[in-house]
Amino acid sequence: MITEEGKNQSEEFTEKVKVPDACVMVIFGASGDLTRRMLIPDLFKVYSEKLLPENFTILGFSRKDLDDESFRDSMKSSVIEFTDKDNFNHDLWDKFEKNIFYMSENYDDQNSYIRLRDKIESLENDKNIKGNRLFYLAVPPDSLSPILKNLAVCGLNVNESKRSWTRIILEKPFGHDLESALKLNKKIRQYFTEDQIYRIDHYLGKESVQNILVTRFANGIFEPIWNRNYVEYVEVTSAESIGIENRGGYYDNAGALRDMVQNHLLQLVGYTAMEPPSSFDSKSIRDESLKVFQSLRPINIDEVEKTVLRGQYTSSKIRGNASEGYREEKDVREHSRTETFIAMKFFIDNWRWGGVPFYIRTGKKLPTRVTEIVIHFKPTPYRLFKSKHDIAESYNMLVIRIQPDEGILVKFAMKVPGTEFKVKNVNMDFHYSDLSGTQLPDAYGKLLIDCMLGDSTLFIREDAVEACWRFIQPILNAWKKYPDIKVYGYPGGSWGPDCADDLIAGRDFKWRYPCKNLSDDGNYCEL
Repeated sequence: MITEEGKNQSEEFTEKVKVPDACVMVIFGASGDLTRRMLIPDLFKVYSEKLLPENFTILGFSRKDLDDESFRDSMKSSVIEFTDKDNFNHDLWDKFEKNIFYMSENYDDQNSYIRLRDKIESLENDKNIKGNRLFYLAVPPDSLSPILKNLAVCGLNVNESKRSWTRIILEKPFGHDLESALKLNKKIRQYFTEDQIYRIDHYLGKESVQNILVTRFANGIFEPIWNRNYVEYVEVTSAESIGIENRGGYYDNAGALRDMVQNHLLQLVGYTAMEPPSSFDSKSIRDESLKVFQSLRPINIDEVEKTVLRGQYTSSKIRGNASEGYREEKDVREHSRTETFIAMKFFIDNWRWGGVPFYIRTGKKLPTRVTEIVIHFKPTPYRLFKSKHDIAESYNMLVIRIQPDEGILVKFAMKVPGTEFKVKNVNMDFHYSDLSGTQLPDAYGKLLIDCMLGDSTLFIREDAVEACWRFIQPILNAWKKYPDIKVYGYPGGSWGPDCADDLIAGRDFKWRYPCKNLSDDGNYCEL
């Protein structure tokens, strides 16, 4: 709960964001789902908050046969659908859409990029833009190579002048395995320098992720105990209540390990475990997170079955309603062994975290949508106030909630009122929504502004991508070498295979469950 004093001081939490110089933002794959659901709605929101210049210009580039007007109408419908419909500002949209344009072109045709170059130069002249160009590649991986090459052939990969900039934003996946990631990075560096490349992970744009650094490094009460001397184990969970949502073609070739662990969750681990940076700048912060990835203890291929558990949701009833299993989803192979759930245990071999287990868990069709980091602190040396409760209940926890209700929760023991010394765990809970007059920026909006300002702090560097893949690759190798490694079926609406608790060190520990199972059937099976 925030006090009146806290409410009066809430303006201190609202930082005045710098407005970047105007640019032409070219969105490759402009007719796709990411543009419709995320990019344009978030850009319109930051525009409405006056965080973009009036002449900021969007140029859609895609194969779909549209013109400026039809593209604008489509984007308007999307903004209304995916934002606050009741407060949609039609007059402001009318101003915003005057700077939205579209080209129906082919990614493989060099002549399309000649026309693109001419269109960009024309817009820069009309809108008085000083040569700043941002290329957002919201396209499948197999389209990256021709786009990168053709941009370079037409001279669109270099700065127009010393006072202008040219940058590209790449969406995940950053490769399918270590070998493909190395090849992709080499391909990109043929045409763009590393300081031009912004690999985006929208998780890092969330306010609570960035607040991990502030929680740790701005508070003297946390950092002294943020180490192996006081921490029993660290748990990172990212649960989704939905299934694969008609993405069977993509997901069946990716799976939870590639889709979530290699990027999102390892990045959260990097922020949680990193050493204090020498200064709060992009290079220092990314250098420290890289050291974490380089310190991940390699998982031996023969140990994968003991430290990594995978599951796949099966048909079930959730709140009484029938729910399809993964193999029944569209474009999924009949006997697919692709994991929709993964839990794993690993260690970080450095001075701070030596011997402390880290646990990662993520899955589809779990009981709720939640992403959180849980720091489990060691218990007192002697349990003076004994109870019948599980020993894990006596542990202090710090929970950093990433989504959906962003905030921080501290769990500690208090005496229950009465004549006896009965102890109960209580919560000290902070929600960002409690800050009066403070709106959390959307992740994509925040990251796009950062890119335009040239701030790469929250973007993933080439060496970090490769370090994360080096850690993940032995798991992929083990699944390929030993195809009989089990894939456990779990009912949709449950918290995954019951045996996932076996990963947590000792019988007295288990995953934190923010809510109960919703499945009518809590059993699991081997597929």
